[in-house]
Amino acid sequence: MSMAGNLRKVTSLGSVNGLRKMARLARRGKRVDLSHPARSPLGSSVVNCVAYENGARVPVGGDLGDLVATVEQVRKSGGGFVWLGLHEPTVREFAGIADLFDLHPLAVEDAIEAHQRPKLERYGETLFAVFKTVCYVDHEELTATSEVVNTGEIMVFVGQDFAITVRHGRHGSLGPLREELEADPHQLAKGPAAVLHAVADHVVDDYLNVIDAVQTDIEQVETDVFAENGARADPGRIYQLKRELLELKRAVVPLGRPLQDLATRPIRVVEPEIQAYFRDVSDHLLRATEQIAAFDELLNSILQAHLAQVTVAQNEDMRKITAWAAIIAVPTMVCGVYGMNFEHMPELQWRYGYGMVIGVISLACLVLYRGFRRNGWL
Repeated sequence: MSMAGNLRKVTSLGSVNGLRKMARLARRGKRVDLSHPARSPLGSSVVNCVAYENGARVPVGGDLGDLVATVEQVRKSGGGFVWLGLHEPTVREFAGIADLFDLHPLAVEDAIEAHQRPKLERYGETLFAVFKTVCYVDHEELTATSEVVNTGEIMVFVGQDFAITVRHGRHGSLGPLREELEADPHQLAKGPAAVLHAVADHVVDDYLNVIDAVQTDIEQVETDVFAENGARADPGRIYQLKRELLELKRAVVPLGRPLQDLATRPIRVVEPEIQAYFRDVSDHLLRATEQIAAFDELLNSILQAHLAQVTVAQNEDMRKITAWAAIIAVPTMVCGVYGMNFEHMPELQWRYGYGMVIGVISLACLVLYRGFRRNGWL
Protein backbone atom coordinates (compact mmCIF):
# COMPACT_ATOMS: atom_id res chain seq x y z
CA MET A 1 0.00 0.00 0.00
CA SER A 2 1.32 3.49 -0.85
CA MET A 3 2.24 6.09 1.75
CA ALA A 4 -0.83 8.12 0.79
CA GLY A 5 -3.04 5.07 1.31
CA ASN A 6 -1.49 4.42 4.71
CA LEU A 7 -2.06 8.05 5.64
CA ARG A 8 -5.74 7.84 4.71
CA LYS A 9 -6.11 4.69 6.80
CA VAL A 10 -4.33 6.13 9.82
CA THR A 11 -6.10 9.45 9.36
CA SER A 12 -9.51 7.86 9.62
CA LEU A 13 -8.47 6.07 12.82
CA GLY A 14 -6.22 8.71 14.38
CA SER A 15 -8.54 11.62 13.64
CA VAL A 16 -11.49 9.90 15.31
CA ASN A 17 -9.49 8.90 18.39
CA GLY A 18 -7.72 12.24 18.71
CA LEU A 19 -10.77 14.39 18.17
CA ARG A 20 -12.90 12.26 20.48
CA LYS A 21 -10.27 12.65 23.20
CA MET A 22 -10.23 16.43 22.77
CA ALA A 23 -14.03 16.57 22.74
CA ARG A 24 -14.22 14.60 26.02
CA LEU A 25 -11.74 16.96 27.65
CA ALA A 26 -13.66 19.97 26.38
CA ARG A 27 -16.96 18.67 27.72
CA ARG A 28 -15.37 18.21 31.14
CA GLY A 29 -14.44 21.89 31.11
CA LYS A 30 -10.70 21.17 31.15
CA ARG A 31 -8.16 23.32 29.35
CA VAL A 32 -6.18 21.40 26.75
CA ASP A 33 -2.63 22.78 26.68
CA LEU A 34 -1.55 22.23 23.09
CA SER A 35 1.84 23.81 23.70
CA HIS A 36 2.83 21.34 26.42
CA PRO A 37 4.15 18.04 24.98
CA ALA A 38 3.16 15.96 27.99
CA ARG A 39 -0.43 17.26 28.12
CA SER A 40 -1.26 17.79 24.45
CA PRO A 41 -3.69 15.19 23.01
CA LEU A 42 -2.13 15.81 19.61
CA GLY A 43 1.22 14.38 20.72
CA SER A 44 4.66 15.65 21.61
CA SER A 45 5.18 17.16 18.14
CA VAL A 46 2.88 20.13 18.85
CA VAL A 47 4.97 23.18 19.71
CA ASN A 48 2.23 25.78 19.92
CA CYS A 49 -1.33 26.56 18.83
CA VAL A 50 -2.53 30.15 18.83
CA ALA A 51 -5.57 31.94 17.40
CA TYR A 52 -5.39 35.48 15.98
CA GLU A 53 -8.11 37.95 15.10
CA ASN A 54 -7.46 41.35 13.54
CA GLY A 55 -3.76 40.93 14.24
CA ALA A 56 -4.23 40.30 17.95
CA ARG A 57 -3.77 37.09 19.84
CA VAL A 58 -7.10 35.68 20.97
CA PRO A 59 -7.15 34.49 24.58
CA VAL A 60 -8.20 30.85 24.68
CA GLY A 61 -9.49 29.15 27.80
CA GLY A 62 -12.08 26.74 29.11
CA ASP A 63 -13.80 24.78 26.37
CA LEU A 64 -11.84 26.72 23.75
CA GLY A 65 -8.57 25.30 24.97
CA ASP A 66 -8.60 22.44 22.49
CA LEU A 67 -7.86 22.69 18.82
CA VAL A 68 -11.35 21.78 17.61
CA ALA A 69 -13.08 24.48 19.61
CA THR A 70 -10.44 27.03 18.66
CA VAL A 71 -10.91 26.33 14.96
CA GLU A 72 -14.68 26.47 15.32
CA GLN A 73 -14.44 29.83 17.08
CA VAL A 74 -12.20 31.26 14.36
CA ARG A 75 -14.44 29.98 11.57
CA LYS A 76 -17.53 31.41 13.20
CA SER A 77 -15.93 34.82 13.61
CA GLY A 78 -14.79 34.77 9.99
CA GLY A 79 -11.97 37.23 10.59
CA GLY A 80 -9.16 35.28 12.21
CA PHE A 81 -6.95 32.28 11.76
CA VAL A 82 -5.18 29.56 13.72
CA TRP A 83 -1.41 29.13 13.69
CA LEU A 84 -0.42 25.60 14.62
CA GLY A 85 3.29 24.79 14.98
CA LEU A 86 4.67 21.24 14.94
CA HIS A 87 8.11 19.67 15.12
CA GLU A 88 8.79 16.37 13.33
CA PRO A 89 5.29 14.90 13.75
CA THR A 90 4.56 11.22 13.23
CA VAL A 91 1.81 9.85 11.00
CA ARG A 92 -0.46 9.19 13.99
CA GLU A 93 0.18 12.62 15.53
CA PHE A 94 -0.60 14.38 12.25
CA ALA A 95 -3.64 12.30 11.36
CA GLY A 96 -6.27 14.26 13.31
CA ILE A 97 -4.82 17.58 12.19
CA ALA A 98 -4.89 16.55 8.53
CA ASP A 99 -8.53 15.54 8.83
CA LEU A 100 -9.57 18.68 10.72
CA PHE A 101 -8.03 21.05 8.16
CA ASP A 102 -8.77 18.83 5.13
CA LEU A 103 -5.12 18.59 4.07
CA HIS A 104 -4.23 16.65 0.94
CA PRO A 105 -2.63 13.23 1.65
CA LEU A 106 0.28 13.90 -0.72
CA ALA A 107 1.13 17.15 1.07
CA VAL A 108 0.78 15.39 4.44
CA GLU A 109 3.14 12.68 3.23
CA ASP A 110 5.74 15.28 2.23
CA ALA A 111 5.36 17.08 5.56
CA ILE A 112 5.94 13.88 7.55
CA GLU A 113 8.68 12.30 5.46
CA ALA A 114 10.61 15.55 4.86
CA HIS A 115 13.75 15.53 2.65
CA GLN A 116 11.94 17.56 0.01
CA ARG A 117 13.19 20.18 -2.41
CA PRO A 118 11.96 23.74 -1.88
CA LYS A 119 8.65 24.00 -3.71
CA LEU A 120 5.18 25.53 -3.78
CA GLU A 121 2.06 23.47 -4.47
CA ARG A 122 -1.66 24.18 -4.44
CA TYR A 123 -4.21 21.61 -3.32
CA GLY A 124 -7.65 23.13 -3.73
CA GLU A 125 -7.92 26.05 -1.31
CA THR A 126 -4.73 25.07 0.53
CA LEU A 127 -1.22 26.25 -0.29
CA PHE A 128 1.71 23.99 0.62
CA ALA A 129 5.25 25.40 0.69
CA VAL A 130 8.55 23.71 1.50
CA PHE A 131 11.60 25.67 2.68
CA LYS A 132 15.09 24.32 3.35
CA THR A 133 16.56 25.86 6.48
CA VAL A 134 20.30 26.24 6.97
CA CYS A 135 22.57 27.08 9.88
CA TYR A 136 26.30 27.65 10.15
CA VAL A 137 28.24 25.11 12.22
CA ASP A 138 30.88 26.86 14.30
CA HIS A 139 34.38 25.33 14.28
CA GLU A 140 37.69 26.42 15.73
CA GLU A 141 39.62 25.49 12.60
CA LEU A 142 38.44 24.45 9.16
CA THR A 143 39.65 20.97 8.26
CA ALA A 144 39.02 18.54 5.42
CA THR A 145 36.20 16.95 7.46
CA SER A 146 34.63 20.00 9.11
CA GLU A 147 30.86 20.40 8.86
CA VAL A 148 30.16 23.94 7.78
CA VAL A 149 26.47 23.97 6.85
CA ASN A 150 23.64 22.04 8.49
CA THR A 151 20.22 21.88 6.83
CA GLY A 152 16.66 21.24 7.93
CA GLU A 153 13.18 21.88 6.58
CA ILE A 154 10.07 23.92 7.28
CA MET A 155 6.77 23.03 5.64
CA VAL A 156 3.90 25.52 5.69
CA PHE A 157 0.22 24.79 5.04
CA VAL A 158 -1.79 27.95 4.39
CA GLY A 159 -5.58 28.12 4.11
CA GLN A 160 -8.20 30.78 4.49
CA ASP A 161 -8.27 30.45 8.28
CA PHE A 162 -5.17 28.51 9.27
CA ALA A 163 -1.41 28.32 8.98
CA ILE A 164 0.37 25.10 9.94
CA THR A 165 4.16 25.05 10.20
CA VAL A 166 6.00 21.73 10.35
CA ARG A 167 9.67 21.92 11.26
CA HIS A 168 12.31 19.23 10.74
CA GLY A 169 15.83 19.50 12.09
CA ARG A 170 17.57 20.73 15.21
CA HIS A 171 17.58 24.40 14.23
CA GLY A 172 15.20 26.95 12.71
CA SER A 173 12.95 27.47 15.74
CA LEU A 174 9.99 29.71 14.92
CA GLY A 175 9.38 30.89 18.48
CA PRO A 176 11.26 34.19 18.08
CA LEU A 177 9.59 34.67 14.69
CA ARG A 178 6.16 34.27 16.27
CA GLU A 179 7.03 36.92 18.89
CA GLU A 180 8.28 39.35 16.25
CA LEU A 181 5.15 38.88 14.18
CA GLU A 182 2.88 39.33 17.19
CA ALA A 183 4.68 42.62 17.88
CA ASP A 184 3.44 43.84 14.47
CA PRO A 185 -0.38 43.47 14.59
CA HIS A 186 -0.80 45.39 11.34
CA GLN A 187 1.20 42.77 9.46
CA LEU A 188 -0.37 39.86 11.32
CA ALA A 189 -3.84 41.16 10.44
CA LYS A 190 -3.14 40.32 6.80
CA GLY A 191 -3.94 36.69 7.66
CA PRO A 192 -2.22 33.33 7.21
CA ALA A 193 -0.26 34.63 4.21
CA ALA A 194 1.55 36.94 6.63
CA VAL A 195 2.82 33.84 8.45
CA LEU A 196 3.98 32.36 5.15
CA HIS A 197 5.82 35.58 4.31
CA ALA A 198 7.39 35.75 7.78
CA VAL A 199 8.68 32.17 7.46
CA ALA A 200 10.05 32.81 3.96
CA ASP A 201 11.73 36.03 5.08
CA HIS A 202 13.18 34.29 8.16
CA VAL A 203 14.58 31.43 6.07
CA VAL A 204 16.15 33.73 3.46
CA ASP A 205 17.68 35.95 6.16
CA ASP A 206 19.30 32.84 7.58
CA TYR A 207 20.69 32.11 4.12
CA LEU A 208 22.39 35.51 4.06
CA ASN A 209 23.79 35.06 7.57
CA VAL A 210 25.22 31.65 6.70
CA ILE A 211 26.68 33.03 3.46
CA ASP A 212 28.48 35.77 5.41
CA ALA A 213 29.94 33.15 7.76
CA VAL A 214 31.01 30.91 4.85
CA GLN A 215 32.66 33.93 3.24
CA THR A 216 34.91 34.23 6.29
CA ASP A 217 36.03 30.61 5.83
CA ILE A 218 36.69 31.18 2.14
CA GLU A 219 38.75 34.29 2.88
CA GLN A 220 40.79 32.33 5.44
CA VAL A 221 41.47 29.55 2.92
CA GLU A 222 42.38 32.14 0.29
CA THR A 223 44.83 33.80 2.68
CA ASP A 224 46.45 30.46 3.53
CA VAL A 225 46.79 29.44 -0.12
CA PHE A 226 48.48 32.67 -1.13
CA ALA A 227 50.75 32.76 1.91
CA GLU A 228 54.49 32.12 1.64
CA ASN A 229 54.08 28.36 2.11
CA GLY A 230 50.73 28.21 0.35
CA ALA A 231 51.74 25.20 -1.73
CA ARG A 232 51.79 23.14 1.47
CA ALA A 233 48.20 24.12 2.41
CA ASP A 234 45.74 21.25 2.68
CA PRO A 235 43.63 21.12 -0.53
CA GLY A 236 41.08 18.99 1.34
CA ARG A 237 39.77 22.14 3.02
CA ILE A 238 38.94 23.65 -0.38
CA TYR A 239 37.09 20.52 -1.47
CA GLN A 240 35.20 20.45 1.84
CA LEU A 241 34.11 24.05 1.38
CA LYS A 242 32.92 23.24 -2.14
CA ARG A 243 30.89 20.29 -0.83
CA GLU A 244 29.31 22.40 1.91
CA LEU A 245 28.65 25.20 -0.58
CA LEU A 246 26.90 22.68 -2.82
CA GLU A 247 24.61 21.71 0.07
CA LEU A 248 23.83 25.39 0.62
CA LYS A 249 23.19 25.82 -3.10
CA ARG A 250 20.66 22.95 -3.07
CA ALA A 251 18.73 24.76 -0.36
CA VAL A 252 18.81 28.24 -1.86
CA VAL A 253 18.58 28.00 -5.65
CA PRO A 254 15.37 25.90 -6.01
CA LEU A 255 13.47 28.38 -3.83
CA GLY A 256 13.67 31.05 -6.53
CA ARG A 257 10.73 29.78 -8.59
CA PRO A 258 8.30 29.36 -5.62
CA LEU A 259 9.04 32.85 -4.34
CA GLN A 260 8.62 34.25 -7.83
CA ASP A 261 5.20 32.59 -8.05
CA LEU A 262 4.19 33.98 -4.65
CA ALA A 263 5.27 37.46 -5.74
CA THR A 264 3.67 37.55 -9.20
CA ARG A 265 1.02 34.86 -9.74
CA PRO A 266 -2.52 35.39 -8.45
CA ILE A 267 -3.14 33.02 -5.53
CA ARG A 268 -6.38 33.09 -3.61
CA VAL A 269 -4.92 32.77 -0.11
CA VAL A 270 -2.22 35.39 -0.83
CA GLU A 271 -3.55 38.91 -1.01
CA PRO A 272 -1.97 41.31 -3.54
CA GLU A 273 -0.85 43.48 -0.61
CA ILE A 274 1.27 40.58 0.67
CA GLN A 275 2.78 39.85 -2.74
CA ALA A 276 4.85 43.04 -2.54
CA TYR A 277 6.53 41.62 0.56
CA PHE A 278 7.29 38.38 -1.28
CA ARG A 279 8.99 40.41 -4.03
CA ASP A 280 11.31 41.83 -1.39
CA VAL A 281 12.12 38.32 -0.14
CA SER A 282 12.71 37.21 -3.72
CA ASP A 283 15.22 40.04 -4.19
CA HIS A 284 17.10 38.93 -1.08
CA LEU A 285 17.11 35.35 -2.34
CA LEU A 286 18.53 36.52 -5.68
CA ARG A 287 21.36 38.19 -3.80
CA ALA A 288 22.04 34.97 -1.91
CA THR A 289 22.02 32.97 -5.16
CA GLU A 290 24.47 35.35 -6.82
CA GLN A 291 26.81 35.22 -3.83
CA ILE A 292 26.81 31.43 -3.82
CA ALA A 293 27.63 31.38 -7.54
CA ALA A 294 30.45 33.88 -6.93
CA PHE A 295 31.80 31.78 -4.04
CA ASP A 296 31.77 28.69 -6.24
CA GLU A 297 33.79 30.46 -8.92
CA LEU A 298 36.16 31.86 -6.30
CA LEU A 299 36.77 28.42 -4.81
CA ASN A 300 37.48 27.06 -8.30
CA SER A 301 40.02 29.85 -8.81
CA ILE A 302 41.58 29.20 -5.40
CA LEU A 303 41.86 25.50 -6.15
CA GLN A 304 43.43 26.15 -9.55
CA ALA A 305 45.84 28.65 -8.01
CA HIS A 306 46.79 26.11 -5.34
CA LEU A 307 47.43 23.42 -7.96
CA ALA A 308 49.54 25.90 -9.92
CA GLN A 309 51.51 26.71 -6.76
CA VAL A 310 52.12 23.03 -6.15
CA THR A 311 53.39 22.66 -9.73
CA VAL A 312 55.69 25.67 -9.34
CA ALA A 313 56.99 24.35 -6.02
CA GLN A 314 57.70 20.97 -7.59
CA ASN A 315 59.57 22.65 -10.45
CA GLU A 316 61.64 24.64 -7.98
CA ASP A 317 62.47 21.49 -6.08
CA MET A 318 63.49 19.75 -9.30
CA ARG A 319 65.75 22.67 -10.24
CA LYS A 320 67.45 22.53 -6.86
CA ILE A 321 67.95 18.80 -7.15
CA THR A 322 69.29 19.21 -10.68
CA ALA A 323 71.69 21.98 -9.63
CA TRP A 324 73.12 19.97 -6.74
CA ALA A 325 73.38 16.91 -8.97
CA ALA A 326 75.40 18.96 -11.49
CA ILE A 327 77.72 20.21 -8.73
CA ILE A 328 78.26 16.74 -7.34
CA ALA A 329 78.91 15.41 -10.86
CA VAL A 330 82.25 17.29 -11.04
CA PRO A 331 84.04 15.51 -8.16
CA THR A 332 82.30 12.28 -9.15
CA MET A 333 83.73 12.49 -12.66
CA VAL A 334 87.26 13.40 -11.54
CA CYS A 335 87.34 10.76 -8.84
CA GLY A 336 85.92 8.27 -11.30
CA VAL A 337 88.72 8.94 -13.75
CA TYR A 338 91.48 8.61 -11.17
CA GLY A 339 89.83 5.57 -9.74
CA MET A 340 90.61 3.57 -12.87
CA ASN A 341 93.31 0.92 -12.44
CA PHE A 342 95.90 2.15 -14.93
CA GLU A 343 99.60 2.42 -14.07
CA HIS A 344 100.45 5.31 -16.36
CA MET A 345 98.10 8.19 -15.59
CA PRO A 346 98.95 11.93 -15.52
CA GLU A 347 100.17 13.37 -12.25
CA LEU A 348 99.99 10.09 -10.31
CA GLN A 349 103.59 10.45 -9.19
CA TRP A 350 103.58 14.22 -8.80
CA ARG A 351 104.02 15.42 -5.21
CA TYR A 352 101.37 18.16 -5.50
CA GLY A 353 98.96 16.25 -7.74
CA TYR A 354 96.42 15.44 -5.00
CA GLY A 355 96.19 19.03 -3.81
CA MET A 356 95.87 20.31 -7.34
CA VAL A 357 92.98 17.91 -8.11
CA ILE A 358 91.16 18.89 -4.91
CA GLY A 359 91.62 22.57 -5.78
CA VAL A 360 90.34 22.10 -9.30
CA ILE A 361 87.31 20.18 -8.01
CA SER A 362 86.56 22.86 -5.40
CA LEU A 363 86.94 25.68 -7.91
CA ALA A 364 84.69 23.99 -10.45
CA CYS A 365 82.02 23.32 -7.79
CA LEU A 366 82.20 26.91 -6.58
CA VAL A 367 81.78 28.27 -10.10
CA LEU A 368 78.76 26.03 -10.70
CA TYR A 369 77.24 26.96 -7.34
CA ARG A 370 77.57 30.70 -8.00
CA GLY A 371 76.11 30.29 -11.49
CA PHE A 372 73.09 28.34 -10.25
CA ARG A 373 72.61 30.77 -7.38
CA ARG A 374 72.71 33.76 -9.74
CA ASN A 375 70.08 32.15 -11.98
CA GLY A 376 67.79 31.39 -9.05
CA TRP A 377 68.18 27.62 -9.08
CA LEU A 378 69.64 27.56 -5.57
